[in-house]
Amino acid sequence: QVQLVESGGGLVQAGGSLRLSCAASGRTFSSRAMGWFRQAPGKEREFVAAISWSGGTIYYADSVKGRFTISRDNAKNTVYFQMNSLKPEDTAVYYCAADRNGRTVGTSTVDYWGQGTQVTVSS
Repeated sequence: QVQLVESGGGLVQAGGSLRLSCAASGRTFSSRAMGWFRQAPGKEREFVAAISWSGGTIYYADSVKGRFTISRDNAKNTVYFQMNSLKPEDTAVYYCAADRNGRTVGTSTVDYWGQGTQVTVSS
């Protein structure tokens, strides 16, 4: 069993930055790929970023490339999401996800989800 707790969301002006954290419990964190998804009002949940178990392979959605950075610290069972140059269209609830695989994250292979943290970007 893995529990995921996100933190770091909030209200920020366009162009600003936020850093999300996802703290995981359980022994299998370091063997799982981790990811961030987001869901805006009236829209479906969408993939944003993923990082492999070792941190050696990273994927980003085109919409956030060059602005957001995913990283992990397996010693602390934590994954981070640095979000820079935020835009109003980044406004959403951001969810941390733990995949059953070690390389990447897919919606159909996520074993555990966090409760979500709200990110609001004002124009």
